[in-house]
Amino acid sequence: MTRITLNKNEDRRIKSGHPWVFSNEIREVTGERTAGIAAELYDASGGLIGVGHYNPHSLIAFRLVSRKREDIDSVAFFEQRIAAALAHRKALYPTMGTFRAVYGESDFMPGLVVDKYADCLSLQLLSAGMDSRREQIVEALKRLLAPTGILARNDVGVRSLEGLAEKIELLQGEIPETVEMEENGLRFTVNLRAGQKTGGFLDQKQNHLLLREICAGKSVLDCFCYTGSWGVHAASFGARSALGIDISAKAVVQAAGNARLNKVLDRVRFEECDAFERLRSLQQEGQRFDVVVMDPPAFVKSRKNIAEATKGYLTINRRALELLQPGGYLITCSCSYHMGREAFRDMLVQAARLAKREVRLVQTCSQAPDHPVLLSFPESEYLKCFVLQVV
Repeated sequence: MTRITLNKNEDRRIKSGHPWVFSNEIREVTGERTAGIAAELYDASGGLIGVGHYNPHSLIAFRLVSRKREDIDSVAFFEQRIAAALAHRKALYPTMGTFRAVYGESDFMPGLVVDKYADCLSLQLLSAGMDSRREQIVEALKRLLAPTGILARNDVGVRSLEGLAEKIELLQGEIPETVEMEENGLRFTVNLRAGQKTGGFLDQKQNHLLLREICAGKSVLDCFCYTGSWGVHAASFGARSALGIDISAKAVVQAAGNARLNKVLDRVRFEECDAFERLRSLQQEGQRFDVVVMDPPAFVKSRKNIAEATKGYLTINRRALELLQPGGYLITCSCSYHMGREAFRDMLVQAARLAKREVRLVQTCSQAPDHPVLLSFPESEYLKCFVLQVV
């Protein structure tokens, strides 16, 4: 097996629980150097740290899979790891049919994401190590979940950093044009081939329930609504009206379909528009809302554009606060990992100042627990959700 030896003192982070080794931390590599090859990792003194996947072409040169010497290439290995991940989800959601089944490093399968949408699976192979083991992964998933189809949503830019092609592939069975999923007792249609991420967003399911206590009889604005999850939840919890806005025409059509599916179309409407511009025009029209939801896509793609992205977050949150009635609530989110929790809070302080509104912090939340956060791997926590009230 390929042997990787670290430079002196470069073992501290990985021995503390972090699963990545960067290329400049490696002193020596002996043996085969094929991208994705299984390798043993040693500290500078020759002590075994564990086994994982090596990619000489990636900045993240080694991803730790196990802290003991074992076979990480077999179907049995993946079956065991995936079964453990599924047990965690079943304990959280004993009757739920749609959830994130595998969340990469947090489930000790770095570079692998598997989402279960009813009887279909949509996965991402984000590292060379996982991509080269797709047959073992598919076989393990078939044994454990017996899906009607498995789709690989490998059309993501991070694969290029691993020297991998970006494409969508059917790996097993059949995937229908749309799949119906259930969340919090509501039904939503998902297009696994064309939808964002693996087809839909599964990380806000807990946060959608925040609306239940604050929107009965109220007016709600859902910005960057995508396929309408927040708006449909709001209406189902008794909102008097809900307006969803999104720049995607296809998303708006699907959102209206989801409202119709849940019999709330009489209280929810959706507009195709640029959210930044529509927020401005709503204010000019004198519109006011009791609840505003701000759930934009990731503005911060890398550390180098944090300043530019922060301006975007600042603009939309200031405008949201200006649109709120006294006593109204803002539920605002960021799914950008590089926008840290404290930086996000600082931005909201500035937004409140610019909006000339006194704001109370009611609650802070994160991603749903089927997207578990590994304490020693801060990169696994990306979603920030703050509930604010104008006082």
